[in-house]
Amino acid sequence: MEASVILPILKKKLAFLSGGKDRRSGLILTIPLCLEQTNMDELSVTLDYLLSIPSEKCKARGFTVIVDGRKSQWNVVKTVVVMLQNVVPAEVSLVCVVKPDEFWDKKVTHFCFWKEKDRLGFEVILVSANKLTRYIEPCQLTEDFGGSLTYDHMDWLNKRLVFEKFTKESTSLLDELALINNGSDKGSQQEKERSVDLNFLPSVDPETVLQTGHELLSELQQRRFNGSDGGVSWSPMDDELLAQPQVMKLLDSLREQYTRYQEVCRQRSKRTQLEEIQQKVMQVVNWLEGPGSEQLRAQWGIGDSIRASQALQQKHEEIESQHSEWFAVYVELNQQIAALLNAGDEEDLVELKSLQQQLSDVCYRQASQLEFRQNLLQAALEFHGVAQDLSQQLDGLLGMLCVDVAPADGASIQQTLKLLEEKLKSVDVGLQGLREKGQGLLDQISNQASWAYGKDVTIENKENVDHIQGVMEDMQLRKQRCEDMVDVRRLKMLQMVQLFKCEEDAAQAVEWLSELLDALLKTHIRLGDDAQETKVLLEKHRKFVDVAQSTYDYGRQLLQATVVLCQSLRCTSRSSGDTLPRLNRVWKQFTIASEERVHRLEMAIAFHSNAEKILQDCPEEPEAINDEEQFDEIEAVGKSLLDRLTVPVVYPDGTEQYFGSPSDMASTAEHIRDRMKLVNLKRQQLRHPEMVTTES
Repeated sequence: MEASVILPILKKKLAFLSGGKDRRSGLILTIPLCLEQTNMDELSVTLDYLLSIPSEKCKARGFTVIVDGRKSQWNVVKTVVVMLQNVVPAEVSLVCVVKPDEFWDKKVTHFCFWKEKDRLGFEVILVSANKLTRYIEPCQLTEDFGGSLTYDHMDWLNKRLVFEKFTKESTSLLDELALINNGSDKGSQQEKERSVDLNFLPSVDPETVLQTGHELLSELQQRRFNGSDGGVSWSPMDDELLAQPQVMKLLDSLREQYTRYQEVCRQRSKRTQLEEIQQKVMQVVNWLEGPGSEQLRAQWGIGDSIRASQALQQKHEEIESQHSEWFAVYVELNQQIAALLNAGDEEDLVELKSLQQQLSDVCYRQASQLEFRQNLLQAALEFHGVAQDLSQQLDGLLGMLCVDVAPADGASIQQTLKLLEEKLKSVDVGLQGLREKGQGLLDQISNQASWAYGKDVTIENKENVDHIQGVMEDMQLRKQRCEDMVDVRRLKMLQMVQLFKCEEDAAQAVEWLSELLDALLKTHIRLGDDAQETKVLLEKHRKFVDVAQSTYDYGRQLLQATVVLCQSLRCTSRSSGDTLPRLNRVWKQFTIASEERVHRLEMAIAFHSNAEKILQDCPEEPEAINDEEQFDEIEAVGKSLLDRLTVPVVYPDGTEQYFGSPSDMASTAEHIRDRMKLVNLKRQQLRHPEMVTTES
C-alpha cells in the first residue's frame, strides 16, 4: 500500500507513528480520537499502512498504542480497542487509553479491559494524560501528552510521499536499467539484432531520481544528527524504520546500474555514431564513384575554340561546385573519425581506419581527376588562345602581302620590308609557342588514359589529338604559304630598292654631268700664255672629257638596269621618260661645249706656236724676211680666235652659253692681241731694218 493512494485518509491523522518508543523500545502508535465520529474503515486502512512501515524486528518488540480518548466518547474508544485486536493483535503489547479527567469512572466499572487481556491479547490501561509518563518516558511523548517529542504530521506525510516515490521510481528504474544493461551484455551481434528492442530510454531521468535520493538521504541523516546532538526526538524514517538504509541501498544500486547504463549509452552512442559515419561515408563514396564520376566521364572534350573551351570550363566549375559540397562532408567526416581515433577505443580502430582510408582514397582520387580536368581545360584554353593570336597574325601578314606595293622611295620600301620581316618573325615565335602549348596539351591528354574515369578514353582522346594536330598543321601550312609569299615580296621589294637606287644614281649621274658642264663653262676658260701651257690645258681637258664620258656611260648603264628591273617588276619607271632625256640633253650640251673648248685650244696652240716661231727667229736670217705668208697666217688665226671668243656656245634647243664671264673673255682676248702686236712689230722690223738701227 502506498501513501499516495490513501493520501486523503492519511491527511486526517487518524493514527500516526510519532517515532517515540516505550521502555521496551517498542514503537508508539498514537490514535488521536476527536469529537467527530471516527470512520473505522479509514482508521483500519491507516493502521494497516502504518504497521507496514516498521521492520519485522521492530514489530517483534511490540507496539504501545496510545488511544487519545479525551475528545471522544467511551463507546468509540471501546470500538477502537476491540478493532486493534483484529488489526494488530500480535504486535500490540500495551494499549494506553488516555481518558478525560473523572469522566469515564462509572462506565469503566461496566467494562474492565484488564479482565479482557486474555481475550484481547494485549493489556489495556486507562490513564490520564498527566500520568502517562509512568509507562512512557516524557521524551518519547509528543507535546499533546506533555512530552518533548516534536512531531509534524504533514511534514512526515510529505517525507513519506517523497520516500515512497523515490522507492517506487528507483525500483522501477533499477529494473529498466538492469534490463537495458543485461541486454547489452549479451554480445555485440545479439545487440545488433535486438538493437531496436533495447534502444529505449528509462521512463524517468536517472539523474533526477539520484538527486531526489541524495536529498532524501541528506534529510534523513540530518534529522538523525540533529536528534542525537540536539536532543530532539528521531524521525519516523530513521534507521529503526529502515528508511535510511533502504535509501542508501537503493542509491548504491542506482549508481551501479546507472554507471553501467552510462557505459552502455556511451557504447551505443559510439556505435550509433560509427554507423552514422559509415552511412555518411558510403553516401560520399557512392556519390563520388557514381554521379560524380559520371559527370567527369561525360566531360572529355577540350573544345575547338576559345569560346568552346570557356563554356567547358564553366560547366566544369559547376561540377566542381557540386563536388565541393561532398568534399565539405568529407572534411567533417574526417574530423569526426580523427576524434574517434584519438579516443583510443581499440575495438573500433580497425574499422575507423578502414573507413577513413576508403573515404580519403575516393576523395583524393576524385579531387585529382577534377584538378587534372581543370588543368587540361586551362591548357586547351591557352592553346586556342595562342592559335587565335597566331591566326590573326597570319591574317594580318597575308593582308599585308595581298596589298600591292606602291612605295614612294627606297626608304619606305626598306621600312615596309623591315615591318614584313618583323611580322614574319612574330609569326615564327607564335608558331613555336603554339607547338609548345600543343605538345604540352598532347602530353596531358596522353596522361588522361592513366585516370580513364573508369572507362576507355582512346576514342575521345583521338578526336582531341586529331584536333590539336590539325590546328598545328593548318597553322604550319598557312605560315609556309605566307613565307613563300614573303620570299616573293622580299625579292620584289629588293628589286624595287635596286630600281630606286638605280634611278637615284642615274639622277645623280645627270647632276654630276651637269656639274661638269657647269665647271667646263665657268672655270675652263684659259687658253694659255704660250703653246706649251695651251697643250697642257688641252691634255687636262681631254682627261676632263674622259671623266664626263664615264659619268655619262655610268648613267646610261643605270638607266638600262632600271629598264630591266621595270620589266621584271612589270611597272613603269620614271627614268625612261625623264632621266634619260635629261642625261642625253646634258651630255649633248657637254659634248658641244667640249668640242668648242677643243677648237679654241687647238687654235690657241696654232697661234702661239707660229707666233713663238716668228718671235724667236733671228732677224739676220734673210729667209725670214720674205715669209709674209706666215705673218698673214698668224694674224688670220689670231683674228679667228678673237672672233670665236666672242661667239657663244649654241645648244640644239637654241639656248646659248658663254665660257666664263665677259671680263675673263676680255683678259684672254687682250693677251692674244698683245701677242699679235708683237708679231706685227716683228714683221715691221723685218721690213725696215734701218728703223731698228736708228732706234738702236
